[in-house]
Amino acid sequence: MSRSSLRIATAGLAAVTLLSTAACSGSSSSTSSSSTSALPSVSADANLSGQVPQKYKSKGTLEVGMDASYAPNEFVAEDGKTIVGLDADIVNAVAARLGLKTERVNADFGTIILGVSSGKFDLGASSFTINTVREEQVNMVQYMKAGTAWAVLKGNPKKIDVDNVCGQTVAVQKDTTQVDDLNARSKKCTDAGQPAVTQVVEVQQSKVTADLVSGKADAMLADSPVINYAIQQQGDQLERLGDMYDAAPYGLLVAKADTDMADLVSRALTSLKDDGTYKAILDKWGNASGSVDDYPVNPSVGG
Repeated sequence: MSRSSLRIATAGLAAVTLLSTAACSGSSSSTSSSSTSALPSVSADANLSGQVPQKYKSKGTLEVGMDASYAPNEFVAEDGKTIVGLDADIVNAVAARLGLKTERVNADFGTIILGVSSGKFDLGASSFTINTVREEQVNMVQYMKAGTAWAVLKGNPKKIDVDNVCGQTVAVQKDTTQVDDLNARSKKCTDAGQPAVTQVVEVQQSKVTADLVSGKADAMLADSPVINYAIQQQGDQLERLGDMYDAAPYGLLVAKADTDMADLVSRALTSLKDDGTYKAILDKWGNASGSVDDYPVNPSVGG
């Protein structure tokens, strides 16, 4: 499931736009109308902040690569520049616990892993599902979980059946595991002599949702929090189809060589769970079901 594809991004970094930096707190300095609930202030932990590697401590700021087209996990606020969302609140709180701030950077999803591994970004936070392919490139610190879900127009006018989408037009975001999901479904169709799934693949999730609303696509699939949020935002235009499946953990990305920093991010998440901040963030974004109890580094390969 999720936006983290099994494929390795090999393209060069896309141009990115530096965004305004939030104060050292658990919430962004700018919020959208759907993210107005306040979070408690997050203070630094002297034990953790004292162990932050000097290259981060001297800057005082973590540059975080994010694809801000994936509401409610990461998207641009009404000011047109500040990245907000569940992941933004998580990384702001982690940074604050380490005595740092964040500078959230908008980048194409498929470039973020390369950005972290090359040193362009200090962290990556963009709904990346943890898998062994990605763990070979970067350290992944587990922080929540999500699954795949589908949406259709209200009333399902095209009578879409998730288990039989042969010949249907389905919208999906590029470089996500949902693309792999559709490819597998389409192959099953053609192997059985049925028409393939027509895929409308977009760079941004916001365009995927627009394709469904406009009728360009008959259905869309994405991470479960994203589907739930899209339905909420589109009023009575969309509805969920079927149950969530393939639940898997998300991970924050840290450069492969920065094992000490990855461990500190894990410990900061544990600290945020212990004082209730972690729960407050997930509750704020309507994603309590995504909570996890542990925050291991590279859980797929034993950390």
